[in-house]
Amino acid sequence: MCADKNHEKPNFLKSLVTNKCARCRRGSIFTEKNPYSLKNFMKMPDTCPVCGQQVEVEVGFYYGTGYVSYALSVAVCVASLIAWWVFIGLSIYDNRLFWWLGFNALLLLVLQPLIMRWSRTIWMAFFVRYDKEWYQGPPEGTGRVNATFKNLV
Repeated sequence: MCADKNHEKPNFLKSLVTNKCARCRRGSIFTEKNPYSLKNFMKMPDTCPVCGQQVEVEVGFYYGTGYVSYALSVAVCVASLIAWWVFIGLSIYDNRLFWWLGFNALLLLVLQPLIMRWSRTIWMAFFVRYDKEWYQGPPEGTGRVNATFKNLV
């Protein structure tokens, strides 16, 4: 049994929720830890601080995160509707449906910074696979980055 935990494969879901690099699942892909620090919550380093994986794999890489963000938002809406239906109930004869709509809108507004970060992490995990030997060197094929379009946000 290996006493060194650095070579164990980290949990995939835990690495997604905690916004870790898809290649090593150890390095943070956001410079600001607090997702509610709205001035810097989406700032990302050029490379993963642990394994050196390029965070923006190519120009415009994160444009597809809109689809992931939409899916996550729909999942939150469905989950809140089911929870509201189970705990409070829904009826067409009173205003409970409208109260749920207001609650759901507020919930989505509060969760938006988390959803935006998770969508980037999930999108990166689609295209960058976990490398069990990430510690042996830098990643192959660093991607295509145009310095002119880097960090325009």
